[in-house]
Amino acid sequence: MASPAIAAQEAAFLDLRGQRRRTTLLGLLILAACLLLAAWTSEFYPTSLAAGVPRIGEYFARITPALEWNKLFSDAETEGSLAFWFYRLDAWAILLIETAQMAALATLAGAVVALLLAFPAARNTGAPNWAYQASRRFLEATRTVPEIVFALIFVWAFGVGALAGILAIALHTAGALGKLFADAMENVEMRPWDGVRAAGGTWSEACRFALLPAALPDLLSYALLRFEINLRSASVIGFVGAGGIGEELYKVISFNYYEEISAILLLIILSVMVIDMLSDRLRRRVIEAVA
Repeated sequence: MASPAIAAQEAAFLDLRGQRRRTTLLGLLILAACLLLAAWTSEFYPTSLAAGVPRIGEYFARITPALEWNKLFSDAETEGSLAFWFYRLDAWAILLIETAQMAALATLAGAVVALLLAFPAARNTGAPNWAYQASRRFLEATRTVPEIVFALIFVWAFGVGALAGILAIALHTAGALGKLFADAMENVEMRPWDGVRAAGGTWSEACRFALLPAALPDLLSYALLRFEINLRSASVIGFVGAGGIGEELYKVISFNYYEEISAILLLIILSVMVIDMLSDRLRRRVIEAVA
């Protein structure tokens, strides 16, 4: 027979477990209610999904090219061939190169700004409170506004073209990468930082020689990932006249040139795949060099 003390502890444990289960159940019920309310206000109805999903398949069926195996490698005048499907490959390739250049320049500019602001935005660097708050609020503001909104503003200011797209993506990238860079710096080991400071190093020297080398692999990984995202963004903001392949994609979607839509989308997907493979190799080399 259990002693009274053990019985009391067991009763307390069972009571605590019951409270936790009731709290968890209440939380799940509140979450379910919030999800149902969100679905109701946004008209996310099962009937709407059931009616719309088949139309998605119908659209994909329309943009799928009618290729024929016996004509696959014929010239561009033969319907059903790859050359007929990609009959404007030369023009699209130039636009893709322009889009990649936009993404690269915007990523580089945004990453530089993000890196400079990440040092005061990291809590463990001991930056003055005004610098910490200012950098954090600026990064929040720039990453909150979508690239396409920035693009509309810059198109109005600088006119139609790639410059507006580069500035829009760079500004949003600075905010997004700044948060990730600051978080990466907060997770590094601080003993090198303490060593530099103890040896008489300044705050900027500690950032340069202690914090940056430790966080560099993560910073590079985030920057390369952002480059892939920016390639997609550079394709989208072309819809508002910010240059790149997006303008051509918007045109063919507007005029329902179905096979051209699928050709351009395939080229964008292949470009992202190539960039992903190159980025992975570059990241591995940098990590090996740092290690």
